Amino acid sequence: MIDQRDAAAVAAQLGREPRGLRAVAHRCPCGLPDVVETAPRLADGTPFPTLYYLTCPKAASAIGTLEASGMMREMTDRLASDPELAASYAAAHDDYLTRRDAAARAEGTQPLPAGTQSAGGMPTRVKCLHALVAHELAVPGANPFGAEALRELPDWWRAGSCVNVEQTSQTTCQPSQETVMIAGAMSTEDSAPHREPSE
Repeated sequence: MIDQRDAAAVAAQLGREPRGLRAVAHRCPCGLPDVVETAPRLADGTPFPTLYYLTCPKAASAIGTLEASGMMREMTDRLASDPELAASYAAAHDDYLTRRDAAARAEGTQPLPAGTQSAGGMPTRVKCLHALVAHELAVPGANPFGAEALRELPDWWRAGSCVNVEQTSQTTCQPSQETVMIAGAMSTEDSAPHREPSE
């Protein structure tokens, strides 16, 4: 479950009410949620494949800069030449599916069908660093590329929290394009194939 204050923070981060929130999966050093876990199916049964969402607009903006630098292409290229890395990334994919299936059962719903994508392009490509970083923050050590991206990020929280929860309004930053896209995915009916936050 997610409490009212955390739900208000996530809504302020995304700029609208999210859907399918299950729990805070990770907290920013500022104390606010920066990754949430979402139900694999919405209340009407619609599939919702992305289990972990990055919600902090400051972190999302910093990750967007990494994506624009060509990091995803370089990571994908390395998968073809580094069997150990490819195996680690495949294990991250399996971890994601296992946790998503467990979340579905905890919600009393059927897991998503076999073959439903995990997130971020796993297991053979890198398509969304936001999804991979969210996985790594939620499950430290689970995602090799999420960990690499995290090491390249600046300390986005140093200038203060991204939202004012008491006022449930934006304070020091506005939602980035990436975060607005996440909000759209979380607030509309979502069906497979799922659109990743940065696509």
